[in-house]
Amino acid sequence: MLTFFAKDNVQIITGESPHMESIEDESIDRVFANNFFEHLSKPDIILTLREAHRILKPDGEILVLQPNIRYCVKDFWMFFDHVTPLDDRSISEALEISGFSVMECIPRFLPYSMKSILPKSLLCLRIYLKLPIMWKLFGAQAFIRAIKNSTYQANQY
Repeated sequence: MLTFFAKDNVQIITGESPHMESIEDESIDRVFANNFFEHLSKPDIILTLREAHRILKPDGEILVLQPNIRYCVKDFWMFFDHVTPLDDRSISEALEISGFSVMECIPRFLPYSMKSILPKSLLCLRIYLKLPIMWKLFGAQAFIRAIKNSTYQANQY
């Protein structure tokens, strides 16, 4: 049995990402996908992105934090559930063919994993985020922000 934790005013919806029929068209402000797309097949990535496009409001955006295979190839396949290797360029392309315009792409943002000998604290995270030079040294996950292209018409993948 899965347990979910959310504030009382948050509605939890469970299901498969390519099939979000229970969510109304243009009803969501923002979609955040965190270390998610590498667990899906390529067709399911496109279907999920098209569903995200459908449910986002006209000025909606999608935020993607994703392992960047270019910088973590040695560790990426150590996880049994990783299906599709992606980098900042391939996920940007998938976003664009699914009706989004990429507004920001940081190929090296966060470390691949937080498991390390380095101390973990909110202060260390704040310092790291203020020092983009650190991203180039330790970053192995891409961050991408894209907005919904309202003129997009879905085609068959």
